[in-house]
Amino acid sequence: MAERLNLIDFDSASKIAGSGFALFRGQGAKLQRSLIQFLLDKQTKENGYTEISPPYVVDRSCMIGTGQLPKFEEDMYGIEQNQMFLAPTAEVPVTNIEREKILSQEELPIKYTAHTPCFRREAGSAGTGNRGLIRMHQFDKVELVKIVHPDNSYDELESLTEDAESILETLGLHYRRIELCTGDLGFSAAKTYDLEVWAPGQNEYLEVSSCSNFEDYQARRMKLRFKDAETGKNLFAHTLNGSGTALPRLYVALLETYQREDGSIDIPSALQPYFGDSSIKAS
Repeated sequence: MAERLNLIDFDSASKIAGSGFALFRGQGAKLQRSLIQFLLDKQTKENGYTEISPPYVVDRSCMIGTGQLPKFEEDMYGIEQNQMFLAPTAEVPVTNIEREKILSQEELPIKYTAHTPCFRREAGSAGTGNRGLIRMHQFDKVELVKIVHPDNSYDELESLTEDAESILETLGLHYRRIELCTGDLGFSAAKTYDLEVWAPGQNEYLEVSSCSNFEDYQARRMKLRFKDAETGKNLFAHTLNGSGTALPRLYVALLETYQREDGSIDIPSALQPYFGDSSIKAS
């Protein structure tokens, strides 16, 4: 569908970088840009996050701090003899803003959001050699990061997940929330919700967000503490993050949900001020 409407050019992307990449063209690039701006505005203007525009390259200590290294090193794009890495998610640079700090309790909670491209080799994963947007080596994502008091971290996980859900609800997309069982949790997470959006053309749900409470796992690795107001002791903060949301699968669900019989695509009303039109016309 996206190729027929000249929104995405997979052949040119493959010629430039190989499989697992996409080149957005014309109205396709405009739709991608509109979604990014909408996602950021939703989180900053309505949900109280501070926008960050971080470096896309991070050093090894950042990757260790958030837990990507050493376990997932083969999935990362390393440079400078693997002392620097292309960020696999904005979680890495954004959470590390507060690394090796002692915050005051009054500063909590800290709420950051950031848009970045994300780079992943996906070593050993099925699907990166296939055409399409479902699994890619480079993709855009708006990330949500919270640094919170340990007593409130599970309430903060609920509100962070609701902030991610608000995107799907505002766009009128059908989705479901799944709480992961212990066996499916990432090794650094204490609790995770996955948000999956329905893609009619795929006839399946696609994960667009994973919202996790890491408790003090990341904070201990990056020496992120706060001074308790009652005891005066330095305690480890709790960190949380989630996608708000990943762009490729959201893009797929949007096109497939709002396609018309004549091949054109309706633009959801909340997105129209950013896109500047009510539809993408079939040629």
